[in-house]
Amino acid sequence: MRERNATVARTANGALRAVNAVAADDASSVEPFDDVNETSSPDHANHAHGLNGVSGMNGMSGARASADADEAHEPLSPDDPLAPLPFNPYKGNRGLTRAWHAMKNSLAGFRVAIREESAFRQELTLAAILIPCGVLVPVDPVSRVLLLGSVLLVLIVELLNSSVEAAIDRISLERHELSRRAKDLGSAAVMVALGMCLMTWGLIVGPLVVRWVKAWL
Repeated sequence: MRERNATVARTANGALRAVNAVAADDASSVEPFDDVNETSSPDHANHAHGLNGVSGMNGMSGARASADADEAHEPLSPDDPLAPLPFNPYKGNRGLTRAWHAMKNSLAGFRVAIREESAFRQELTLAAILIPCGVLVPVDPVSRVLLLGSVLLVLIVELLNSSVEAAIDRISLERHELSRRAKDLGSAAVMVALGMCLMTWGLIVGPLVVRWVKAWL
């Protein structure tokens, strides 16, 4: 038993001396100006840097997501175009009820325009003459649509002009440069529509009228 213990002790002492010798050789091989940090491998450094970058990106994305969530829950101001419109009790109708009320409002608009707007009455009288002529004149369907559409366009633009004037008068009746400009622009739109109607009828019906006059003469 003593011999066995002595053998084990000698073996352990020999291993310790071998380890100490290897450590001494490594220490002697290191030069005085060597950087101790160079012992770490580049792959390990790159891996650590990559982990730090991924963690930083995850942190940034998390902060951005939280900021987006805060903006999503932030109430919209009344001036924001995406803000919901205030409740309008006149917009609550749906389906056939809405169509019925829209038709009644349209007829009321026609009555007001005929009663209050002399320019619309004059243009409506001109339309009452030109529309039957456009239906009876011997032209192709496309030309007929152009003739009738040009007349109806004058009425449409006049109605829009009248609505703009009514809205401006509702805001204020005092003389203002912007109010005058808005009304002048509406009148200019009506004049353009009338010029378009005259040009359409002149180009389509004019040659027919010249031919009929020559035939009678």
